[in-house]
Parts: sequence; structure tokens; C-alpha cells
Amino acid sequence: MGKLFKRLKSYAIYRANLKELVRQEATARTKFAFGKPYPCLSDRYQSSGSARGHYFHQDLLVARRIFANHPASHVDVGSRIDGFVAHVASFRTIRVLDIRAQDNVIPNVVFEQCDIMGEVPDYLVDSTDSLSCLHALEHFGLGRYGDPIRYDGYLGGFENLCRILKPGGRFYFSTPIGPQRIEFDAHRVFSVGYLLEMIEPKYDVVRFSYVDDLGGLHEDVGLGVDAVRDNFGCYYGCGIFELIKR
Repeated sequence: MGKLFKRLKSYAIYRANLKELVRQEATARTKFAFGKPYPCLSDRYQSSGSARGHYFHQDLLVARRIFANHPASHVDVGSRIDGFVAHVASFRTIRVLDIRAQDNVIPNVVFEQCDIMGEVPDYLVDSTDSLSCLHALEHFGLGRYGDPIRYDGYLGGFENLCRILKPGGRFYFSTPIGPQRIEFDAHRVFSVGYLLEMIEPKYDVVRFSYVDDLGGLHEDVGLGVDAVRDNFGCYYGCGIFELIKR
């Protein structure tokens, strides 16, 4: 009943606003023809925009860290073009590798179609001092983006990501965290403990942040034993790691 009342109230405001606009048209200096009606009945009750969730927080946080660390080069694998990549391209060149095609020419973005689960070309080995892979590794080998089905595809991808990064380079890595599972064919969710087992042989953890199940960011938190065991209270959160390759 509340939603219906709000829509009726919004429609009444819409009609009143239209009537007032038509009244003002008579004395306007420049005339605009009225096109087809396009009522936007809920926008006046919404906030100015969403500032929560996995992608909002990880994209902004990691772009900010890259700006602060000012690497010689930066390579990204599989992150969102219309989010993180656009953030970084606003202030520096970024090389993007993705299994999907990208036909648009974007300033400051050098794009290459590439399957990181496969063999890494020699010219990419130890090619950058800064690397990102945000909310992408969980998809490797599940076929969602046209990639071949490989149950352990994420492991091959993680190994190849390490090969791209120079020793001493920084790796910005994010993925869903919570009780470990596959939600086919969308993604995997990793336990934080298992991720640390993957990370430990090759990297030192510089920073860990996470986005909780309600979409809030917890920045630069400690990796305490109990919190790790509990996946920081997340069922479907997002872990954001800043790592240095040994």
C-alpha cells in the first residue's frame, strides 16, 4: 500500500509540474517541442547515487592506491572497463588483458584479447611492476565468458598472473569471499583462509580490505585468525588484497 501511495503521489506531482512547465512556456525566450511523455516517478525519493557494493569500493580503492604508488607501468586482467579501468585511465596509461573482445578505442587504454588461463606469451613475463585483477579470477574456467571449462582454472590463472608481475611488484587482487562454493555458472566464492594459502608462497600481504554483505567497506584491516576463519562475517563479501611479489 505504501508503494502504491508513493506512486500516486509522484504521479500527482508529475502532473502538477507538467502543468507549471506548460504555463511557463508562454513567456519562455526559447521554445522546445514536447516529445513523448517519459515519467520518472521514483527518482525524487532516491539518493544521489549508490556508494556501496563490491565494484564501487574496490574500483575506487585500488585506483587510489595505484595513483599513490605511481608504478612505472600497470597491467590489468579482466576488471571492469566501465569502472576500475576507466578510473585508472583518467590519470595514466593502463594495459588491459581480457578473454573477451573490446572494439572501442579508449584513451589511455591499451587492450589485448588474451586467455590468462592458457600460456602466457614470453613478452608478458615479468613485464610490469603493477598488476590488477579485480572480481575476475572467480570466473576462470566456468565458461561464463566463453572460456573453456576447467575446474581448477583459477589456479592456472593465478599462477600466470604471478608470471606477468616483476619481483617486488604490486598485485591488487579482489574476489568474492565467504563459505567456499561454486555458484554455477556465475562465479566461485573463496574462503579467506584458502586465499591466504594461495597467496603465501609467492606474495607478502601489504594491505587487506573487504566489502561486507551489506556493501560497506572495511579498509586496511588485520588478518586475525578468528576473523579469517569466519571470513570476516561474510557470506558473499569481497576481499581486496594489495600484495608484493617476493
